[in-house]
Amino acid sequence: MSTKIKYTDEPFEAKVIRDFLPPPSDLAFREQGVKVTIALSKKSVDFFKSEAAKHNTQYQRMIRRLVDAYVDSYAKPQLPRFTRPTRKRATG
Repeated sequence: MSTKIKYTDEPFEAKVIRDFLPPPSDLAFREQGVKVTIALSKKSVDFFKSEAAKHNTQYQRMIRRLVDAYVDSYAKPQLPRFTRPTRKRATG
């Protein structure tokens, strides 16, 4: 454990990593919630309750985050539709 570290002047590549953390204002923001009634299977609710207990959180919050993650991965951004200009046919 007492071996000395031998430093060298070898070149190294440094690259900038894009900031991937959200700003604090986004973390404080709470999305508007909509209350719904949904019937889930007993095994699903039991699973989320046991997992929530393991991770010291609420099972409903876990289900909400799961649904939000599903939406985030499958929702397609609404892009403006490209419409081709109509051509006038030559008459004659």
